[in-house]
Amino acid sequence: MKLLRWLSVATACGWAASAGASPAAVFPERGQTLRLVVPFAAGGGVDNAARLLGEQLRKQLGVTVLVENRAGASGTIGGKAVQTAAADGTTLLFSAATHVLARQVLTNPPYDPQTDFAPVARFGEAPLMVVVAPQTAQRKLADVLAAARQQPESWTAAIPAAGAPSHLATLLLAQQGGVKFTYVAYKGTQPALTDVGGGHVNLLVDSMISVLPLAKAGRVRPLAITAKKRSPLAPDVPTVHEAGLANFAYASWYGVWAPKNTPADRIAALNAAINGAVAALAKSGALEALGIEPVSETPEQFKRFIASDVSQGAELLKTAGFKPE
Repeated sequence: MKLLRWLSVATACGWAASAGASPAAVFPERGQTLRLVVPFAAGGGVDNAARLLGEQLRKQLGVTVLVENRAGASGTIGGKAVQTAAADGTTLLFSAATHVLARQVLTNPPYDPQTDFAPVARFGEAPLMVVVAPQTAQRKLADVLAAARQQPESWTAAIPAAGAPSHLATLLLAQQGGVKFTYVAYKGTQPALTDVGGGHVNLLVDSMISVLPLAKAGRVRPLAITAKKRSPLAPDVPTVHEAGLANFAYASWYGVWAPKNTPADRIAALNAAINGAVAALAKSGALEALGIEPVSETPEQFKRFIASDVSQGAELLKTAGFKPE
């Protein structure tokens, strides 16, 4: 039923966009080139999702889509490249939830993600997974939280990136679980996973698709996922909700932005095209293979979602005493 709803919304959006426009106003035109800037290195989760979208848009619209990796500075090098690009809808940012919290995690952010970009579409969301060192005595998340409450000085949690969903989900888990972890900062998921697998750090909450291979290999132990329901990629792993935190739910997400003053009709056309692409990718199973749940929203709904997400993230960081870097 969900897929049918996504398909119908995307089809309706596409029909509305085409019905209200003259042939000369169609955007993007066949043969046109779109740049999809990814502010992270090639080969990661964000890059993989962006390339899926780019290929689907190419097939769907008959356009050329260039995926350009502009990594560095916590994603702001790529973000700046899009912010300063021509506001004509041909240069877009494909990024993750980390994009919207630049003002909260950086001492001197180069832009305001909420006012210096035009939200186009939210692509999808994905759960995170809670893993611990394989030699950990506790076999369930509830037992880990109970042990951490009794001996908080003995429990450490890895933070792969400040302000990322992994960071915020860990803070939320600590808050709702009534524990105080000692946080250990890392530069990325892989070094954090290595240290958890080696028993140097107790716990990590990060993208399920990133940690699942090591969990299946027995190099870390999966305890729970942060979504409201279990994932078909790991059906035996319970949710945090099942572990006893009834109000817990957290997901990473991906979205597309354009430069601030991009014309509204082009934003609407891009939104319809991306929603249609997401529906097609969901139907093919390509998103499920990456652990991504498809999302279909209008630009205004995406804008409201961002405001809510920033508010929650800012409050979690403030409560934890986080200082911008």
